Amino acid sequence: MSEQKRLFLLDAYALIFRGYYALIKNPRINSKGMDTSAIMGFMNSLFDVIKRERPDHLAVAFDKGGSVERTEAFEDYKANRDETPEAIQIAVPYIHKILEAMHIPIVELEGYEADDLIGTLAKQAEKEGYKVYMVTPDKDFGQLVSENIFMYRPARMGNGIEIWGIPEVQKRFGVERPEQVIDYLGMMGDASDNIPGLPGVGDKTAKKFIQEFGSMEGLLANTDKLKGKMKEKVEENAELGRLSRQLAEIKTDCDVTFDAKDYEMCPPDAEKVQEIFEELEFRRLREQFIKIFSGEAETGTQVTSTETAKKISQAAGSGQFSLFGNDGDAPATIKDVNSRNTVSDVSHFYQHVSEGLGMQLFLEKLMQQTSVCFDTETTSINPLEAELVGIAFSWSAGKGFYVPFPEEKEGAQELIEQFRPFFESEKIEKIGQNLKYDIKVLLKYHIEVKGKLFDTMLAHYLINPDMRHNMDVLAETYLNYTPISITELIGKKGKNQLSMRQVPLEKQTEYAVEDADITFQLAHKFRPELKAAETEKLFEEIEVPLLRVLADMECEGINLDIDFLKQLSVELDKDIKKLEEKIYEQAGETFNIASPRQLGDILFGKLKLVDKPKKTKTGQFSTSEDVLSYLAKDHEIIKNVLEYRGLTKLKSTYVDALPNEVQKHSGRVHTDYMQTVAATGRLSSNNPNLQNIPIRTERGRQIRKAFIPRNEEYMLLAADYSQIELRIIAALSEEDTMIEAFKNGEDIHASTASKVFNVPIDQVTREQRSNAKTVNFGIIYGVSAFGLSNQTDLSRTEAKELIETYYKTYPKLRNFISDQIDFAREHGYVQTVLGRRRYLKDINSNNQVVRGAAERNAVNAPIQGSAADIIKIAMINIHKKLSEENYQTKMLLQVHDELVFDAYKPELEKVSEMIKTEMENAYELAVPLDVEVGIGKNWLEAH
Repeated sequence: MSEQKRLFLLDAYALIFRGYYALIKNPRINSKGMDTSAIMGFMNSLFDVIKRERPDHLAVAFDKGGSVERTEAFEDYKANRDETPEAIQIAVPYIHKILEAMHIPIVELEGYEADDLIGTLAKQAEKEGYKVYMVTPDKDFGQLVSENIFMYRPARMGNGIEIWGIPEVQKRFGVERPEQVIDYLGMMGDASDNIPGLPGVGDKTAKKFIQEFGSMEGLLANTDKLKGKMKEKVEENAELGRLSRQLAEIKTDCDVTFDAKDYEMCPPDAEKVQEIFEELEFRRLREQFIKIFSGEAETGTQVTSTETAKKISQAAGSGQFSLFGNDGDAPATIKDVNSRNTVSDVSHFYQHVSEGLGMQLFLEKLMQQTSVCFDTETTSINPLEAELVGIAFSWSAGKGFYVPFPEEKEGAQELIEQFRPFFESEKIEKIGQNLKYDIKVLLKYHIEVKGKLFDTMLAHYLINPDMRHNMDVLAETYLNYTPISITELIGKKGKNQLSMRQVPLEKQTEYAVEDADITFQLAHKFRPELKAAETEKLFEEIEVPLLRVLADMECEGINLDIDFLKQLSVELDKDIKKLEEKIYEQAGETFNIASPRQLGDILFGKLKLVDKPKKTKTGQFSTSEDVLSYLAKDHEIIKNVLEYRGLTKLKSTYVDALPNEVQKHSGRVHTDYMQTVAATGRLSSNNPNLQNIPIRTERGRQIRKAFIPRNEEYMLLAADYSQIELRIIAALSEEDTMIEAFKNGEDIHASTASKVFNVPIDQVTREQRSNAKTVNFGIIYGVSAFGLSNQTDLSRTEAKELIETYYKTYPKLRNFISDQIDFAREHGYVQTVLGRRRYLKDINSNNQVVRGAAERNAVNAPIQGSAADIIKIAMINIHKKLSEENYQTKMLLQVHDELVFDAYKPELEKVSEMIKTEMENAYELAVPLDVEVGIGKNWLEAH
């Protein structure tokens, strides 16, 4: 007996919207500035279904022109929806093109919604003996579920896929039969579709009515059994209830026909699909496509009959297509169609240079150049451990040279000495991709890279901050070229991965010189683009000089008191144990506090701390930070749980992890600063991340105690900009009242409180100051009355009044905010005091949520970005002074608005004065910059 065939019907718009909003905070932007998140989100869902389920039949349904029947019945149906975001409007034609190229049928019908088309097709296919899976996150489809029709809810936010059959629908909606979901939805309404429902009827009441009366009509026929207000409301709104039920019902009689032959999975037009993916710059999806349709991809648990697998493979023709992996009869491969060039397509001249006469001639030629790209090949991605394997050089497109290095240290040092004149020449510009890495590697060999620098990664970061900046992406995007992959040379990560030294010289040469050649060509592309974006000055005067500063700081590292951390770990263990015992006592049982499910069941299932607890998409109780922190003040057990979480995170992330970050060669911790991550221009710190050490809690502050001076002759010095972002907003908005307060050295939060609450400054209460502080900082991030009331003890009305009074007190601030938004609307970007741009493509979106996020960035990016620019100038100037005046003091860390130094005791007074002066005079604003300098035996004391 053959296995029951399975049909998968995808609800296109539901999956497109979901994909788009899942990436809203970190959208995927390609080099053309196009937001491809919606297309990527949908394709991920489609590929996931194909890979896991290997369907026999599949189709995708789209809405077209909305539901005429529902809008005629109820004019306001879906009228509350914001306009579809532009990114989705652009996405749909592309998705159509991809589906057509994949030979997947598109089902759409003017005047009908996808729900109705899926409903109709599902019922038809069921009659023909198919198992049908409706792929959608939309719960309304529950009404269609039957013995052979299922809801297939795609994976999301770390939760796996969910398949809802009759039992799941019964449980979720409290119904006996799935079709009662229509009555349930009719009773409680649906805010997203603007279905009114019965006034006063929510989830619980609707479930109760279904159990008692079975349906909407059953309820309306028995209103005499209801009491008081509810009876009145239901009777008065009977017609509204009937209408709501009618709107919620998915139609199953549309003019579409299930066509088994047409919906059968069949070979895609692989070339066409890859062409579209290339245009969209989808590298990973392209690779995934090739894998899936060649049968290489990992597959789900579903097993499809061998007969079907064979049939599809044969239909595709041997070697062309096999969705179901390699079947004896059909070796499955799909041709990797790539219109991009590779090293084998373009003529190139790459050669390695041997010792002797060849080397002499090469060095002579090298020293005659004015601009050279170089790239080091090493044994490790950690520059502090890496040893040189070779260096590649290129100074004209398609040509380059590779100098291999001997393994033993003396030989390597002798060879690099021959290149010292080149690296230390002020006349030759050095080009590279992520030059900070190469500079740090060469510093180990006591070689300083001098002269002008051009870093392609940094240049691209200023040209297109929201895109990725690694060389493969840049080569494919700007040069239509795919470089040799490192895994081709040394294999994938793991114990069998080779070292670069084990790669044959010929392959090393081809790979390394290609990198230098491509980087040289990218630099040529990016120079005019930097000019066009007017960020050339920022590149040459800030980002490139900072690269050298960061390289020095990272090589320097910072000393760590490991014994102190071990002791702190023991103390934390005791604190955690005590909290555990308290929590178990309050819960009346032991359980895994770290398990969100078990914790939710205790807090909201057993202890019932809240009437209507919030649930996650999977139906379990939500125990997220925002949910718990809101309840902490009323429930001791929740306060303890939050403290427990804080301490366990502190212990695992810092106390126990930091000692492992100490480098063997130096005995110090060396963080890695990334210049190209945050679009605002801020630096980010990695391996370990020292910018997130919590300082609001006593235990968090203790971590800073572990950072100590290099030895007895030094102290740690911390210099911190005081309220720099507020000073910038006061200066940029030209808000006189605020500027005066800063000039007079007033406490800005007390000054604001005094004006907003209309009391003399010396009578401002702690609470008033605290509320003023929250608004002062919140304004930069576009705080709403709702957000402010959550962060303070104010009610929403009080918060709204406070914000309004604040703007009346500082009218120029409000004007500045609207001017920034207007500037962004007109130009598509905002900029910092130094001209760093933040592009905001959604600033004119018709979708309120999307536009709102862009508007907040329009205000926030120039403030945060200007603060980042100013501290970068200070770092460059301080580094220069420390070097030129031969100070023994070293700059070690940058943590947002703070700089940390190893200060040599005899220099303390002089160096403190110099650092304070340089930081306060880094950039002239209408408001004075104020820097607090602290000194101590550890970072906490200094801070």
